[in-house]
Amino acid sequence: MAAPEAAAPKPKRKRDVRLFEPLELREVTSRNRIMTSPMSQYSAPESIPTDWHYVHLGTRAVGGSGIVMTEATAIEPRGRISPWDVGLWSDEQEAAFARITEFVTEQGAIPGIQLAHAGRKASHMRPWEDRKPIHIEDGGWEIVAPSPIPWTEGDILPTELTLDQIGQILAKYRDSAQRALRAGFKVIEIHAAHGYLLHSFLSPLTNQRSDEYGGSYDNRVRIVLKVASTIREAWPAELPLFVRLSVKDWVDGGWEVADSVELAKRLGKLEVDLIDCSSGGAVPEQQIPIHPGYQVPLAHAVRAGANIKSAAVGLISEPVQAEKILANERADLIVIGRIALWSPYWPRHAASELHAEVKLPIQYARSGIYA
Repeated sequence: MAAPEAAAPKPKRKRDVRLFEPLELREVTSRNRIMTSPMSQYSAPESIPTDWHYVHLGTRAVGGSGIVMTEATAIEPRGRISPWDVGLWSDEQEAAFARITEFVTEQGAIPGIQLAHAGRKASHMRPWEDRKPIHIEDGGWEIVAPSPIPWTEGDILPTELTLDQIGQILAKYRDSAQRALRAGFKVIEIHAAHGYLLHSFLSPLTNQRSDEYGGSYDNRVRIVLKVASTIREAWPAELPLFVRLSVKDWVDGGWEVADSVELAKRLGKLEVDLIDCSSGGAVPEQQIPIHPGYQVPLAHAVRAGANIKSAAVGLISEPVQAEKILANERADLIVIGRIALWSPYWPRHAASELHAEVKLPIQYARSGIYA
């Protein structure tokens, strides 16, 4: 007589976990409330995504992120931070991104792209090369900004944009958005943070214009609203649009939380769906009190004050920490950066720790660790 089979082990009790609830954004649904942050890789010698980007972004999709966002992707060559930044202004770039979005989508994640212009922070060496400015005679390029104010002492003096040039930049945002759609992206994020071009228009510390794009609050926010309108016209109504803001400059006399709340209200009326809430970057003199979750109050202020979805980012690395942010309705989405670089499978580990229901890729499911 055959020995009886051993009783199957009782499965772990699963429970509802906010971090792993789906997030509906128009007709796109993220499988959870985790987004891989846009993080520059400085690894595209011809500004075309390479196998590095394919593996970097694809791994985070396999690792369980609901939304996988590209690094800051320049809308034109002079909008790159460095010569090694990716961009989206050519057919070759579009085709390379299409390969990446196809794989990210196959893994159950939503591919997103952050469209950006570096402004006065353009034409620099990479961070591990001391971020030195690259002058035109050394292979750099002319940099542009709302006002001729360099990022820091010794940096290149930017050229003040004319009204015609601002119009040309708006057209380039439209073109990149159209390319993003053809490449298979499902979310666009407008980069208006960290001292790059759009943030430089917003902050009174870096915008000293006296025309319709400078001076008053209404004038300083004009370009961001126009970029949002321009992209929304080119971007299907069923697909979501995000904006990343530096919610606070952390410098007296700079851009403040109340300014961001008011801008978020206006962006919401233009069919922007979510504000990705970061901070700082306008000037080197900033004093940021960095600690785990230090930007969560900013996401909460925007969410509550503007009645719009917000994303929290900034040293969020513990699953319980992320869960509490969502459970306490301080944000709608958790954006992971450094921890995603260190641990691409952080969402899987978080699911295990929080006892959430999650599926592994079939190729890895037999490990049984997170079953």
